Formats: sequence, C-alpha cells, structure tokens
Amino acid sequence: MDLQFFGATQQVTGSCFLVKAAGRRILIDCGLFQGPAEVEAKNRQPFPFEPSSIDAVVLTHAHLDHSGRLPLLVKEGFKGPIYTHRATRDLCRIMLKDSAYLNEKETEWENRKRERKGLPLWEPLYTLQEAATSMRSFRVLDYGEPRELFPGVNLCLHDAGHILGSGIADLRLDENGLRRRLVFSGDLGHLRAPILNDPETLKDADLVIMESTYGDRLHRSWKETWAELGGIISEARRGQGNILIPAFAVGRTQELLWAFNQHFNDWKMDRWAIFLDSPLAIEATEIYSRHRELYDSETRAMKRRNGSTFALPNLRHTRTSLQSMAINRIRSGAIIIAGSGMCTGGRIKHHLKHNLWRENCHVIIVGFQAAGTLGRRLVEGAEHVQLWGETIRVAARIHTVGGFSAHADRDGLTAWYKQFENRPRLALVHGEPEAGLALQQHLRDELQARVAIPEEGARVDLKKFTSTRMRGW
Repeated sequence: MDLQFFGATQQVTGSCFLVKAAGRRILIDCGLFQGPAEVEAKNRQPFPFEPSSIDAVVLTHAHLDHSGRLPLLVKEGFKGPIYTHRATRDLCRIMLKDSAYLNEKETEWENRKRERKGLPLWEPLYTLQEAATSMRSFRVLDYGEPRELFPGVNLCLHDAGHILGSGIADLRLDENGLRRRLVFSGDLGHLRAPILNDPETLKDADLVIMESTYGDRLHRSWKETWAELGGIISEARRGQGNILIPAFAVGRTQELLWAFNQHFNDWKMDRWAIFLDSPLAIEATEIYSRHRELYDSETRAMKRRNGSTFALPNLRHTRTSLQSMAINRIRSGAIIIAGSGMCTGGRIKHHLKHNLWRENCHVIIVGFQAAGTLGRRLVEGAEHVQLWGETIRVAARIHTVGGFSAHADRDGLTAWYKQFENRPRLALVHGEPEAGLALQQHLRDELQARVAIPEEGARVDLKKFTSTRMRGW
C-alpha cells in the first residue's frame, strides 16, 4: 500500500498521483504540464508507469493541469473507468476537445518547420477523435455519494469550491484489515468567492495531499477586490481606451461575468461594448448555466432576481475568427475577455499585439501566472514582449487583481487543514517552491503540523508512513 507523486511537485502543473492498495492501482488526476517549452516537453515523455496497469482514475476537476493527459493515457493503453463529478464530465467534454484541436494545430505548425529542416515529424499528443474516445471512460458521481471502486477501495467526492464540479477526493483503503484514509484536496476554492460554495471541510484522515499555489500570500478581501476592479474600469473609461482581460475559460470568465452583472449600474458597465471572445469560454458558461444546483445562495438569489447570472445587455459572444479580428478595429470602449489565462496562446495574444503598445490600454490580470509565461512577464514589468517574432512595446497599464484568485490563500488553506481534528500528516503539492516552503513553515509554527514537500517520484509507504524524496517528514 503506497502513494507516489508524478506531477505537481514543487510546480503548479501536471497533477498526477498513483495510489496502490488492495491489489489495485488508482491514479488521482492526469494533468498536462503547462508553461515554457522545456516544461511542456514533459508531456511527450513516457508515463512513469504502464498506462494499461492502471485500474481506475479519480479526476478532481476539469482544468487541463489536472485532466489534460487523460486522452493520452487512454491512447497508450488505459482501459479502466474515470470517476469524477458530473459537472466535471460536462466540462471535460469541451475542454479536452479544445485541447486536442490545439494539439493538432500546433503539431501541424511545428511539422512545417521540421519538414523544412529535414527533421522527423511529430504526431499530435492526441487527436480530436482520441479526446472523444476518452470521454467514454467517464463515470459520474455527485458530491457526498460514496462509491466502491473495487473491494477495499472506496471514494467520496466533496465540494472543493474551486470551479464547477471541482472535488476533494476522499479515498478509503482497506488492505488485509489495514485501513487508511487519504484526502486529496484538488484545488481548493477562495473563501466567499462568487457563484460556488466554499470548500467542504473534513474531520479525519491519515494523510492529506493539499495544494499550495498561494501558500505564501494572502488575498485582498472581496470588498477591496470589487473596489479595485471598479476603479480600473472607471480609469480606463476616462482614458478612452480598451480593457483586455486574459481569463481562464472555466471559472474565471464566469466570475467576471457575475461581477459585471452584480455591479452593472455602479460600474457603469452600459458604457462599454463587452466581448466574450472565446468559443471555449462561451460553451463553459453555458454549462455553468445548466448546473444551477451547484450555486451558492447569493448566486441563486441573483438568478431569481435578474433572470440570468451571466447575461448582459451589451455582452457579445464572438465565436468565429472573423468576429474576433473585427474587435481589433475598436480603438476605445471595448472590454475583451479572452483566453488563454496565462497569455500563452489563444485569441488574447492577438488582442495584446493590437493594444499593448497603446498608453490608454489597460490589461487586467485576474489569475495565476506560472513562471515562464507571457502573463508572468507582463506582471513582472516587461517593457517589451515578443509576439510571433515581432517586438511589441508594453505601454499599456498592467493591473494585477490578486483577490480574484480561484485558489485559497495561505489562511484559507490553513483554515481548511485545521478542521482535521486528528492533525494528519500533510504533503504539499501544486505550488512553486517558495509557496510550498512558506506554507510548510507556517503550518509547522501555527499548528505543529507534520508537513512534507514531495519531489517528483517521491513515494510514501502507507503502512508505516516511511517515505523517500519527501522534504520535511
């Protein structure tokens, strides 16, 4: 009976953990590595286990850093079920399709260059058809619904409050009478965030595997966040410029639309042309609209009051490339929400090319920006950036609205872990080294917690709780 860490170790992408118990091998998440080229190259490396040997996958939520290699896993021999929340299944249907489309396009573009150089051609990581095939393996659960995966292996998902359908995986193992309870936090939501409920708390575990994305900082209050965002919108309106918002298609986009709806009058949103310029975000918003049973009480009240949560009278959905290109003729008065959230691809890069050099343009960063990404360079104050080989001067105002995060901050993570009455052992994942170390020290000082930070490939013997390549136990 053991646990191995194969991703999201001292980084925020590539979540992948392997549990061996009761003669079964269960994978928790199977995410893409995202970021600079040297990080994404890991996606093409062989899995550190034989995919056909995996009996089941438990998927905590739909973000690609948790789900994005599932089609590859199936392609390479995995034939078992993928257990997840029903809303996560719905989101994965569109997100994995979009990921496959981008894989095919990027491979086609790369192969044109490789062919000219006489280099061997690449295959896409996976195709649209392979993404569709992987969806046949999904098996859905609701929150709080116990499910026996195999004799001696039981699963229950609890609401993580991060994005629609995000789950805390509560895994109970029984091997020859030895019982262990493992709790995988997945990504935990920001307390009192719009739309969704706060993360559920649990009382007991033997080992908790918890994210640490923002373990080294505190978010601004929601009141301050709304004031900051409203102030930026007012400033941009006075300067007669455009506003660009790189936003993740799932979660962040819907929170922005919620905020624009909630503050429509006091932020004078009617004076703007608002564009949701992302086919994926448009589809994701439609899925959010269908799962009203997962909303918090405030959002349900808004729905009853306004008749809609995400619709605005001046919101335009731009699905086609031609519609997107037409936006770039607008010099003033446009708010453009587009992906990707870290500015690594997608339509936001085109809008940055047409607007970054304008002094009256405002770019609002509302999500985590991983090291090496274009978004991170903008946050860190780059004066020039490269877009398709062209050097673009950064004259636009770059605003980081950190309170918008969908991840719990240091105090939120601490409060969630504190609810475990037996103070179980804790492994910190899904965080850059500075965040993990800061949270580790904080939890030791405040709660005398036994906290380790695993390296990639680290292993925990769940019988004796001995470990290898774990910093801190």
